[in-house]
Amino acid sequence: MIEVGKIDNQGYRFTVKSETGQTLLESIIFEKREILETTLKALKTTPSSKRFERKTNFEGKFLFNLTNEQGRIIGNSGLYTSEAGMENGIKNLKNILGQGKEIKL
Repeated sequence: MIEVGKIDNQGYRFTVKSETGQTLLESIIFEKREILETTLKALKTTPSSKRFERKTNFEGKFLFNLTNEQGRIIGNSGLYTSEAGMENGIKNLKNILGQGKEIKL
């Protein structure tokens, strides 16, 4: 499920959640809703693996960033305790984006 929300006077953000309600990705803040909607439309085709930046934080936990076609970060995952968990999160995110799951406004 993809949720879109307004962040006070800052702009708009989308969140991608699994069927169990776990947040898989939280987007950056977009100044205009039109830019956010354009970004979501571009994500309807499943992002290639090269658009995922896999990282480890200073505590040894795993996370990933999703980039757009120009290489700019458009969203960040939560923290995972294992690399396998992170890879599963990426797989779930790809499935949700590729299926064009419902968007809640």
